[in-house]
Amino acid sequence: MQAVIEGGPPALDIARAALEHARSLGDGALAFGDVRLKAPLPRPVQMRDFLCFEEHLKNSFARAIDVAAAGAADPAKARAQLEASGRFTIPPVWYEIPIYYKCNRMSVIGPDADVIWPRYAYALDYELELAAVIGKRGIDIPREHAREHIFGYTIFNDVSARDYQMREMAGSLGPAKGKDFDTGNILGPCIVTADEVEPYSLTMTAGVNGEQLSRGSSSTMHHRFEDCIAHVSQSETLYPGEVLCSGTVGGGCGLEHGRLLAPGDTVELEIEKIGVLRNRIVKRGGPAGEKS
Repeated sequence: MQAVIEGGPPALDIARAALEHARSLGDGALAFGDVRLKAPLPRPVQMRDFLCFEEHLKNSFARAIDVAAAGAADPAKARAQLEASGRFTIPPVWYEIPIYYKCNRMSVIGPDADVIWPRYAYALDYELELAAVIGKRGIDIPREHAREHIFGYTIFNDVSARDYQMREMAGSLGPAKGKDFDTGNILGPCIVTADEVEPYSLTMTAGVNGEQLSRGSSSTMHHRFEDCIAHVSQSETLYPGEVLCSGTVGGGCGLEHGRLLAPGDTVELEIEKIGVLRNRIVKRGGPAGEKS
């Protein structure tokens, strides 16, 4: 896939010709049920994860206030103090530039692969995100030409150890072990080429164990991929095969619903016209030495 992305339109022409040839053979294609898909980019050139959805931030801050106030002697007073503190409001810089962190590109898995619960964490969560794959190298890319640099789109599940994430974010640097653990970054089930989809009109749904927990839309992105590309490429080259993730769509994680993951859960993330990204949560011993 990386070779196809780097090859640009001529490589896509070859791929389309190979597909047509397989169809002409009648029985030349493999049955989908007979194969297991891997991550479309098992080792992306680079991964960046943005915070593009305002609703997700608002929901997450509101949930954080709920949790903190519930444990206080006077919940109503604690809530008022927390709301007045400004700690749980979106900072002005978020509206000014698309904020991001760099993911661990070495920990990528694909559809139907197991997510191994990190041993140091107690609270695990999923995050439903749309991701754009860069197809054309560029630097100082103007916003009006940014779409020309997108090869296609896929689904990203940014699995997060919430307890560790909250602890380390107090250090004012960014997420690290809250996000970086083996099997914590999931891409798939495929990359849909940019000519096949309008990225800002896609229904995005998330569910656990067959129960749909959220339904959102990519149309609610405050910062769009054009903004992200223009921002990142300032005095920095973007390369084919880099992945830019949107951040969680509003309602697209368990934290927003007060429903974190448990061992044995199956997460299903779906984005219209791309497909379903399905994974099971497996615990092989945790902080307290539990076995499963």
